[in-house]
Amino acid sequence: MKNLIFTLGLTIAAVIGFNTITLAQNVTVTPQPASNAIIKVDKDVHDYGTIEQGADGECTFTVTNSGTEPLIISLCKGSCGCTVPVCPTEPIAPGASAKITVKYNTNNAGPINKSVTITSNAGNEPSKVIRISGEVKAKPTGGAPVNTPIGTNN
Repeated sequence: MKNLIFTLGLTIAAVIGFNTITLAQNVTVTPQPASNAIIKVDKDVHDYGTIEQGADGECTFTVTNSGTEPLIISLCKGSCGCTVPVCPTEPIAPGASAKITVKYNTNNAGPINKSVTITSNAGNEPSKVIRISGEVKAKPTGGAPVNTPIGTNN
């Protein structure tokens, strides 16, 4: 009797599970229409070239909405703590432009190769990556003067 009840319960559970899977497969998801906001950035990369350690590491990118709906930037994120973007919080109207400021910490010498990811409602690129590049040249240290060989004129 216990085996019969167990088998009956297992059969009912299997039928319910099968029906649930079948129903889930028949659900049609209607995709949301893409936004008619279109993001365009004046440049994909800002090249600082070679800059001095401690120099002003600020640059700007111009974002234009060439779509027919307002462009809403929901997030700007630098690839590390040394790259800090500031993006507009207000929607960018169709045909209008706004500035994104990126501040790079130039206290550390070495190459610059960082990115900023812009997340928005743009239909063409909801996640747009812009980059900064260049090199921070170390400041000369205030060490001892270089000795010159005896008998040479400088």
